[in-house]
Amino acid sequence: MSAHPNRGHPPAPLGTVDQRVSTDVNEHAFPITGPIASPIGLRRRRAVAASSPAAVASLTQREWSKRYRRRVVLTDSAIALFAVSAAFVVRFGDEPVGPEAQQLYALLSGVIVLVWLAFLGFTRTRDSRIIGSGVAEYKGVVNASAFAFGILAIAFLILKIDIARGYFILALPAGTLALLVSRWMWRRWLLSRRRVGEYTARTVVVGKRDDVAYVLEQVAKQHSMSYTVVGAAVTDEETAEPFSSRGSSVPVIAHIDGVAQAAANLTADAVIIAGPVDGGTEYIRRLGWDLEGTATELVLAARLTDVAGPRIHFRPVEELPLIHVEIPQFDGGHHIMKRALDVGLTSLGMLLISPLLALIALAVKLDSPGPVLFRQERVGRNGERFTMFKFRSMVTDAEAALPALMAQSEGNGVLFKMKNDPRVTRVGRILRKYSLDEFPQLWNILTGDMSLVGPRPPLASEVAEYEKDVHRRLHIKPGLTGMWQVSGRSDLTWEESVRLDLYYVENWSITGDLMIMWQTVKVVLKPVGAY
Repeated sequence: MSAHPNRGHPPAPLGTVDQRVSTDVNEHAFPITGPIASPIGLRRRRAVAASSPAAVASLTQREWSKRYRRRVVLTDSAIALFAVSAAFVVRFGDEPVGPEAQQLYALLSGVIVLVWLAFLGFTRTRDSRIIGSGVAEYKGVVNASAFAFGILAIAFLILKIDIARGYFILALPAGTLALLVSRWMWRRWLLSRRRVGEYTARTVVVGKRDDVAYVLEQVAKQHSMSYTVVGAAVTDEETAEPFSSRGSSVPVIAHIDGVAQAAANLTADAVIIAGPVDGGTEYIRRLGWDLEGTATELVLAARLTDVAGPRIHFRPVEELPLIHVEIPQFDGGHHIMKRALDVGLTSLGMLLISPLLALIALAVKLDSPGPVLFRQERVGRNGERFTMFKFRSMVTDAEAALPALMAQSEGNGVLFKMKNDPRVTRVGRILRKYSLDEFPQLWNILTGDMSLVGPRPPLASEVAEYEKDVHRRLHIKPGLTGMWQVSGRSDLTWEESVRLDLYYVENWSITGDLMIMWQTVKVVLKPVGAY
């Protein structure tokens, strides 16, 4: 990999302007007062940046994404070739294969590899908008692989090409799994680069101050850090007052009529329109024309609160682009699949960890007097109550001692939490830190009261204090883990906990559940907010 340009200069942190850009932008409120007369091409844009007192240090999105894609193509190619070759060896082993069969399988192997790589390219799994995104990238790789092998299977059948099914079938799961591991490793590398300010899209945000502030906040807290905001342009007031987002400052660098020129001066990779702007669709159309011929993308940010991407569909009607938002469904095939996943993984998990469960039970029994299991009534789907099981982590009279400790609560106002709770036993502290006390809830999952992933199971006293909208948490089964567990657990405020649970209820998917399970493993190994 080539060295990062201007390595001696520290990169601009997420959500701040790069201080190495033109001093005109930094010293004046609105350096550009009118729209540019003609488009500025990529070469022209680089020339403007290079002529400034200090050149921009980071690569443009087009440059780094091209370099990144080249590397991913190489690893994809190597994996596809290795998977097909390994499948041949596993299927045939020492079984003698004649010269004609060897030539046939060599040709078919080449076809499989080429078609596989072609589908990975055609479905844009290496697109700059997808790489590093996590679920979307992994899902794209799986879909592309499945489509490629499906098309090949149909083609071989129609052409009556005799091919060993074992050889063909082995290559798909082995290669797909290797591709996912490879993309995960590339994503980890990409995130490490982004933490030091590289491989991000330099962005200008345009809109009313409230809308711009909202976008800046969302960008600043994103985990993938794919955007670096280098400036903002506001529509509702003539002021140079910068924005403050999570300790960083983002300057107002232009009036909205000068956005295109400011983006060129800043070598911005994207311009985000944050909500409605003065001039409406006519302004957005003109801005799109002004950005023609540059490497700057135009992005429209819709504030559809707590609506995830899979529920949003675009459907043009004549010349009117419509955004369709799916209504959440709480019954049907997806929930049957979720239940099947719960039963399958839970049964396998209980079988694998049964020795660990026995050791934990013994430790609890020897550590303090009382039962091994703690039973508590919780509220499940549609308000139905059930008995939830946990390994006991407190002394037996914990409930009686609670009123005396309420004044020392460090919880979020609804839940009692205390980092150094005197009721917790020695073994209990270890169990709570690594969430081992939750294992008996696997039985609750098998009996159908809970799910592997879902909202946190609430107490009846909590439900009694719910406002009307919060009751939507009860539309699906509570979970052993969920977005609340991978996002901070006890460190979350009540409002944050409710928002995460409602977001999950509205947007859950099987793929999302699998990602939360994977993130849970990482959180358990490196506990945050567990006490």
